[in-house]
Amino acid sequence: MTRAEIDTPHGPAIAELHCAAEGRAGLLLGHGAGGGISAPDLVAATRGATAAGVHVALIEQPYRVAGRRAPAPAAQLDTAWLAVVESLSAQWFEGLPLLFGGRSSGARVACRTAEAGEAVGVVCLAFPVHPPGKPEKTRQPELDAVTVPTLVVQGESDPFGQPEPAHLREIVGMPGDHSLRKDISAISRVVEEWLHRILRPLDQLG
Repeated sequence: MTRAEIDTPHGPAIAELHCAAEGRAGLLLGHGAGGGISAPDLVAATRGATAAGVHVALIEQPYRVAGRRAPAPAAQLDTAWLAVVESLSAQWFEGLPLLFGGRSSGARVACRTAEAGEAVGVVCLAFPVHPPGKPEKTRQPELDAVTVPTLVVQGESDPFGQPEPAHLREIVGMPGDHSLRKDISAISRVVEEWLHRILRPLDQLG
């Protein structure tokens, strides 16, 4: 494991690199609004991705590095994320296809920046479709805007709602709520299998 500080327009971010035996691609994963990169589902996704031959960078946003729990505005999160992507593309993932992902707020950032960052896939853990009890405040358009293969792992009793499946979007329901803590090993298996499937065509191109 390697940790690096990366400058962004909104202060330093931290990237924690977990290398796979082979380097088929790079996956950047972001944390939830008030959480960190040690969340159990992020650790599980990292394990599944590295088993699939994908390097993983767990990204700690500048507001968390600075010790704040309240998240920065969406535009700042996205700008910082894309600055990290640019840096890691040159430092660690040169020449590799990139995938974006994260849990909750981090999944939203991944969706919003997928096109600008030229991601070939998106991994969403506990995507917050709407605030609890407020289905009218939907974030479904953020998911709908993604035009590359997308995996959404969602707790079946998540109070933040259930995303709709769509072309190129696979929804995998898990027992439990927004924390996705009930079956951690299943998350690893789902992520590993999905990455194998979507990267196989890219492997052949390479």
